[in-house]
Amino acid sequence: MSEEKKPVFYPNREFAKQARIKNMCEYHDLMNWAKEDYEGYWDHWAKEKIDWFEPYTQVLDESNAPFYKWFVGGKLNVSYQCIDRHLEVRKNKAAIIFEGDRGDKQIITYLELYRNVNRFANLLKNKFGVKKGDRVVLYMPMIPEAAYAMLACARLGAIHSVVFGGFSAEALRDRIIDAEAKVVITADGAFRKDKPYMLKPVVDTALEEGCDCVEKVLVVQRNHEDVVWIEGRDYSYNELIDLDSDNCEPEAMESEDPLFLLYTSGSTGKPKGVQHAQAGYILWAQMTMEWVFDVKENDTYWCTADIGWITGHTYIVYGPLAMGATTVMFEGVPTYPDAGRAWKMVEEYKINQFYTAPTAIRVLHKMGEHEPEKYDLSSLKVLGTVGEPIDPPAWKWYYEKIGGGRCSIVDTWWQTETGGHMISPLPGATPIKPGCATFPLPGIMAEVIDRDGNPLETGEQGLLCITKPWPSMIRTIWNDPDRFVKSYFGDAKKDGKPVYFSGDGAIVDEDGYITITGRVDDVINVSGHRMGTAEIEAAIKKHPHVAEVAVVGKPDEIKGESIFAYVVLKDVEDSFGEEAELAKEINQVIAKEIGNIAKCDTIKVVPGLPKTRSGKVMRRILRAIAKGEEIKQDISTLEDPSIVARIQTCVIG
Repeated sequence: MSEEKKPVFYPNREFAKQARIKNMCEYHDLMNWAKEDYEGYWDHWAKEKIDWFEPYTQVLDESNAPFYKWFVGGKLNVSYQCIDRHLEVRKNKAAIIFEGDRGDKQIITYLELYRNVNRFANLLKNKFGVKKGDRVVLYMPMIPEAAYAMLACARLGAIHSVVFGGFSAEALRDRIIDAEAKVVITADGAFRKDKPYMLKPVVDTALEEGCDCVEKVLVVQRNHEDVVWIEGRDYSYNELIDLDSDNCEPEAMESEDPLFLLYTSGSTGKPKGVQHAQAGYILWAQMTMEWVFDVKENDTYWCTADIGWITGHTYIVYGPLAMGATTVMFEGVPTYPDAGRAWKMVEEYKINQFYTAPTAIRVLHKMGEHEPEKYDLSSLKVLGTVGEPIDPPAWKWYYEKIGGGRCSIVDTWWQTETGGHMISPLPGATPIKPGCATFPLPGIMAEVIDRDGNPLETGEQGLLCITKPWPSMIRTIWNDPDRFVKSYFGDAKKDGKPVYFSGDGAIVDEDGYITITGRVDDVINVSGHRMGTAEIEAAIKKHPHVAEVAVVGKPDEIKGESIFAYVVLKDVEDSFGEEAELAKEINQVIAKEIGNIAKCDTIKVVPGLPKTRSGKVMRRILRAIAKGEEIKQDISTLEDPSIVARIQTCVIG
């Protein structure tokens, strides 16, 4: 490990004075409160933040662990929490600002949102017979109607499952069948880089076999391209929506009733339907919006994610609306028509909080390093990252060129299963070390331990576990409780009891800061030394010519595993093969940052990495290529499926 001490960046003093959590003393007070009176702590926030229809009688029921129940007996409605309760004081405030790929814009006030969601709910209830407990699958682009659909389902008590609009028909079919969906909501298509793309034909293909559960398909006409309409099954949202009343009473839901399912890809077999409950999820979505982004009444907040992922659920729709914020929805890509698109939007809408993925930051840096200089970004207060650890060069550019050296960067660690942020800086309180997730949020008992629950020495990699249940946690895997227990509570114990294991490794430094080292299954064992791929990648990214990198392990009969790196260069287009001089330079950087043990045995220059449209690098594919194996994974969900063959050409020749 490098002995170099990470620099520390302190919160902006003027910002901190107005922040909800203003310093580390306040942070520690909250953590101590939670440690001393855990149920009392959550009881306080649930009563303060949620508008209950009926009060709960028990804060936490642990009698059937790990199937925990929160706020037992309470009744609420998440749609009401996000819309109705704001109308008295915020009816004319912008709830959603939408910008389409082609630059078309809509501003939807809270009153307009209320009317649109109510009409949508009535359409589903009266035309399609959707009721409490029914499952509705959404296969939608990033348009306001997607948010209306989610909230309409919540209003009726129907369980929605949003499937990312880039998934294949097969992936969509699997999710429809597993959820036994009654209705599918989609669009004819949308726009991407000024060109129409289609969604309805994918739904048609998905429904060709095995989806007898689906009775109706509702189609939003967005790009108005020709699609096939099946009589008796397919209906036009545009033609029907104005026929329904804008008054629909919200269903009173039990705290533990399912709110939504969100499918994550398992390493093998069928996807896992992560099930989230009503009250605990919306409570933590709202609290983390307020604490982590410190969004205030007149702020405008933008998360660049897609609603097909948990980030879009929690930090585009539910979290911002629950706290009465203004949230931006963007249909396009931030590099079209040029790499200044995102910064132009920041200037135009006076964005105050900007939340995106490190992958997007690196792309924006690579394609438009000087673009931010053309725009007024002075409105920004907080910058966020999500999805993977952010490397130091990307952090530095983000901090200096986007935030002007005055904005805290909240590097958030969390998962689909956690519902909301778990480890993150607080922008007005936490001194930040670039690349560190920093500390657990108040009330979250995150620890780095071994499999028996023992704490580890400073700098020693262990398992990142949450050792006490929390309100927004996954409740189960849909229709597969045994898999739920095995997947999340089978790997680590504390005090003899199973605890939630995130699947990630982490280390704690001498100051108590937590750094995520990557998935434990992304650890490479070289001659008995275990090294996180994220750590090696962070070192390689310090080479001045490296834009992106992915590191995997390759079986080695002497070492156990050798280190195999795929490198994308900044300036060389479509470079192929291994370059000895570059490999030598990269290994010199690794030796300096980590040590000789982490040097790469193989370094291949490739034109790109296999990524999903959310920016996740599919390392299983890279491992297979490194081993010379046949690719068996579904590559149709990749942003660019052709990249796989091009990488194989570089590696195999």
